[in-house]
Amino acid sequence: MTAQVRYDVTDGVALIRISNPPVNALSQAIRQGLIDAFEKADADDDIGAIVLMADGKTFPAGADVREFGRPRAAPILSDVCARIEACTKPVLAAIHGHALGGGFELALACHYRIALHDATMGLPEVNLGVLPGGGGTQRVPRIVGANAALEMMVTGKPISADKAAAMGLIEKVIHKNLERAALASARNMIAQSTPPRPTCDRREGFDDPIQFSEAIKSWRARVAGNFVPSLRCIVDCVEAALLLPFEAGIALERQCFDDCETGPQATALRHAFFAERRAAKVPELEGAQLRDVSTIGVVGAGTMGVGIAISCLDAGFPVTLVERDDDGLTRGIARIKDNYEKSVGKGRIDQSTANDRLSRLNGTTDMGRLSDVDLVIEAVFEDETVKRDVFQHLDKVLRPGAILATNTSYLDIDALAATISRPEDVVGYHFFSPAHIMKLLEIVVGEKTHRDVVATGFALAKKLRKVPVRAGVADGFIGNRVLAAYRLAADFMLEDGASPAQIDAAMRAYGFPLGPYQVLDMAGLDISWARRKRLAATRDPDDRYVAIGDRMCEEGWFGQKSGRGYYVHGHGLGPVENQDALAIVEDERRKKNITPRHFEADEIQQRCLNAMANEGARLLQEGVALRPSDIDVVLLYGYGFPRFRGGPMMAADQRGLLAVKNALLSYQPEEPKFWAPSPLFDELIKNGRHFSDLNGD
Repeated sequence: MTAQVRYDVTDGVALIRISNPPVNALSQAIRQGLIDAFEKADADDDIGAIVLMADGKTFPAGADVREFGRPRAAPILSDVCARIEACTKPVLAAIHGHALGGGFELALACHYRIALHDATMGLPEVNLGVLPGGGGTQRVPRIVGANAALEMMVTGKPISADKAAAMGLIEKVIHKNLERAALASARNMIAQSTPPRPTCDRREGFDDPIQFSEAIKSWRARVAGNFVPSLRCIVDCVEAALLLPFEAGIALERQCFDDCETGPQATALRHAFFAERRAAKVPELEGAQLRDVSTIGVVGAGTMGVGIAISCLDAGFPVTLVERDDDGLTRGIARIKDNYEKSVGKGRIDQSTANDRLSRLNGTTDMGRLSDVDLVIEAVFEDETVKRDVFQHLDKVLRPGAILATNTSYLDIDALAATISRPEDVVGYHFFSPAHIMKLLEIVVGEKTHRDVVATGFALAKKLRKVPVRAGVADGFIGNRVLAAYRLAADFMLEDGASPAQIDAAMRAYGFPLGPYQVLDMAGLDISWARRKRLAATRDPDDRYVAIGDRMCEEGWFGQKSGRGYYVHGHGLGPVENQDALAIVEDERRKKNITPRHFEADEIQQRCLNAMANEGARLLQEGVALRPSDIDVVLLYGYGFPRFRGGPMMAADQRGLLAVKNALLSYQPEEPKFWAPSPLFDELIKNGRHFSDLNGD
């Protein structure tokens, strides 16, 4: 045994306890310790029953993800589970916290299971591009059948202890004193000579083989077109549970796991998993003191202000919402109330919760009411003059040490901070719409922003259940800078011969939920038009400029909200191509003497992806982004980049940096400045390195 697996004996019961904080991950040391402990208990004639449980906050919450993608040191998890299941004495798992992935498979290998009432169980391996590898695909369907097993594994969603009990996955729900209950149950097993009950021998899930097979057929159709191969492997393995002997099913599961684990999708999904956690590590956290944030003010009751206010109310904060006039304030509060009414109607929250959140909302047109709040988030119209005016009012009102955050998508927060007496208290909070739903929060650090303010922002993001990413000051920060490059690459192809629908279809085929022109129509073409107008005075006249979007906005075509954009919306027909917009495209081609050419979907994808990676490299060189994986997190959580691709920087690594650079050089004659490869490519290529080598692991 190892120090991380403890072994105690009480009244003939062997208590085997896992201790590997913080989540009791099933490392090699834990696996070996479990093998040793169960061998010892099984060989001891004085032991009549065995209890498996864990110290700390949780039962094992999964495998040690640091081992993924690397050869496993023996014993592997399936061997541990097989040894537990083969015990000649009854084995009881006592579950608390989160028994997930390998942790739940460990429990399934035990003969009986009890759990605390607030415990959760699940098999979320699909979120890392793999499948259960410790026998989960074989044991779960033996208990609950194919449909329920596939629901757990394909969705990856955990279930509550009560639901697990109703399904037969656990025997009993315990409300307190889990260890005492487990020992009492084990002693009862000894007294009643309760035999072992190996899960591999259970058959109740196979009672209706026709229904089992129909479920397999249905789920196979549902996952057929998915980009992640482990989903199809899960269905195959669950089918094998019915058709093959248990040992053969385990062997198939192991082979499928190994094949998926080394594939590009699983590699990208693991990258995304670690990238999110890495993004929370920023230099300002060292030596910082968190400022108290107990009350929050939101200035602006428009779409963004309302979403931010809801997000803060949901997190338990009292919120003072400020609008310049009564009508605007009334509309904003009505939208917040409507949001909670809909949430109650859909069963997401109960009426008591909605009432509690609304009771913490105070609306006013008096900026002076913000004098006592700890943090103000300005969310007014994206106009520098308007925001400067708000900042100057807040500078006079806010107490010393209060944080002033601006929810700007593009503007220079250093310029805003310079207009007030406390630039060290100013920070950017770039929320994404709808702010109460989207998980990304870019925390923009100005030249004079105090480290305490940065650290407080990251702590607040956690309370708001957001994924924070640090960004430096630049037009568009990280996300909108990369988005602008993506759209410009698409616009060049649009002028050169592709159609909006063709470009959108290609990017959906890559894995984006929507193509760039669908997103523009949804968000509103006037937003990007306003940015182009703002930057017009500083634009290099030698740069290639695509005026198609400008001309559409001049016609009043702003997308869904006006009924027309790149597509025509409404009338129950779904979006169809706007022929008048296509006429503008043709006219622009004629003006520039462009002979349209055909673009294959692969070329569309590669041009867009290479533009994103190149802009990401520039952001790294400018210091706007700390690391490549931060850029990936922003694009994954804020812009719909497919998670199984890992983000634009990870995707570039997988394509090969030399191939990306050569592609950029091949495009460069079309637009020399935009397509010029970042010098970072040469620096990495000559040293045999990748973007991932800059992540600082």
